[in-house]
Amino acid sequence: MEQRLTLVTLGVGDLERSRRFYAALGWREIEPRQSTVAFFQLNGIGLSLFPRDQLAKDAQVAAGPIGFSGITLAHNLRSEDAVDDLFAEMIAAGATSVKAPQKVFWGGYSSYVADPDGHLWELAHNPFFPLDPAGNVTLTG
Repeated sequence: MEQRLTLVTLGVGDLERSRRFYAALGWREIEPRQSTVAFFQLNGIGLSLFPRDQLAKDAQVAAGPIGFSGITLAHNLRSEDAVDDLFAEMIAAGATSVKAPQKVFWGGYSSYVADPDGHLWELAHNPFFPLDPAGNVTLTG
């Protein structure tokens, strides 16, 4: 298997509410816009929003209760100030604060917010994983 992640799909309770949330952050949905799913082009991968019940049906699993899924999405930033700024921007767009920006045990600076469906986003500055000019992370060990 080639080492690759091409698309992250979030199951959402209200597709239009989620579209508005990500649009409020300045994200642009690809055209032509579809009525049953939303797609956003990111740095080398895509993000899709799909109704939660339909996503469960497609995967042939029970929809189950909403809660911590064991997955977080991360947005790495170039500085601690950039984490603070994005945290405020996401809260203003409708996210819920989960953990305020702070220095963390691994030597970086991070926070967590939940989007309108409870999907956790980590907003982090990791001085050990530099970003290239396009914003792509370089994992170093």
